[in-house]
Amino acid sequence: MHARPSALCLLSVFVLLASPALAQESAGGGVPGVAVPPSTLLPLQAAPTPFELPGEAEALQGPLDVPPAAAALAPPRFLPTPLGPAPGEGKALAGVSLSDAPAVPGDMEPASPTAEAYGAFQRGYYLSAMRLAEPLANLGDPAAQTLLGEIYARGLGVPRDEKESARWYAIAAKAGVAEAQFRYALILLEGKAAERDDATARDLMKAAADSGNPLAAFNYGQMLIQSAPTGGFGDAITYFRMAADKGVPDAEYALSQLYAYGKGVEKKDDAQARHWLQEAARSGHDLAQIELGIWLINGRGGPSDPAEGFLWLKGAAERGNPIAVNRIAHLYKDGVGTPRDRVQAAKWVVLARRASNSDSGLDIWFRGLPEAEQKSALEAANRFRAG
Repeated sequence: MHARPSALCLLSVFVLLASPALAQESAGGGVPGVAVPPSTLLPLQAAPTPFELPGEAEALQGPLDVPPAAAALAPPRFLPTPLGPAPGEGKALAGVSLSDAPAVPGDMEPASPTAEAYGAFQRGYYLSAMRLAEPLANLGDPAAQTLLGEIYARGLGVPRDEKESARWYAIAAKAGVAEAQFRYALILLEGKAAERDDATARDLMKAAADSGNPLAAFNYGQMLIQSAPTGGFGDAITYFRMAADKGVPDAEYALSQLYAYGKGVEKKDDAQARHWLQEAARSGHDLAQIELGIWLINGRGGPSDPAEGFLWLKGAAERGNPIAVNRIAHLYKDGVGTPRDRVQAAKWVVLARRASNSDSGLDIWFRGLPEAEQKSALEAANRFRAG
């Protein structure tokens, strides 16, 4: 379901809470407490909110009430970004492989030696890229320094060396390269390859954001809220919008939450919230997909469209999201957005139980089915493979 790079009334979750953490590289190992790109989403985790959520009666509507236990907040994501200029409109940055990055930064002469190094990197000739970039970097070429930082960070053609990567990123960051500023800020936040320095990391993240790095903009927006949980939304929304306009799914989702709760904006605006939910859902943001499905079914922020809402939820359920699994069981059971189907409903009830996200209504309904239908549902659930 990817129309543009295209999750109940789920209590709107917010991705902007908890302490900053270093982004995981696509080829790197796990780091405790580290947030990761949408392609490897962490399970939902409970976290305190910086503003009061509405009561259950206000937040949950129609046939899609969610058990309170299902309402949880996702951790923030500090995301890596590819080298070079941002992808074209409509292409999400999160989770993009660096091997898919442009051959050269946009302001570089195509025939320059640095461009040759980036060209070799783009084609996967990492040793050649390093051989070309190293003398240039030693002569003070910031783009070549940034490239070396990336090669050492990911261990491309050479053993991974986080300290050497940090050294080159630090040099390029001082020269004003936005990508290096962003990367080095993440290194300083982690405090592993270089001594932790939150203040410098914040300054570098802002500089990278103000230079147009979309993921730096999203992360700096999170920092603003973390530093002022009750009043940072007004400043943060500018940076979220910068990132959202470049197609960062987490920023699109963050904007939907700000409009839905009236934080950082003049007043709540469900139409704008739904717009940004749609953008985030089409960009592949799983929580946005689930929440959009509910908004479509309930008619929140625009016309009701149960059939489309069902499709968004079904897609998330088929990928194994436990909240969507629960909701799709209800939709099949009640015939909302799809014809009533007891066999399918029963299958999803079994899957919801296995995901520890069933509820008393589903359990009572399932126990009332004939034994033969229960057995068929178990067999169908056993054949299911999320993906």
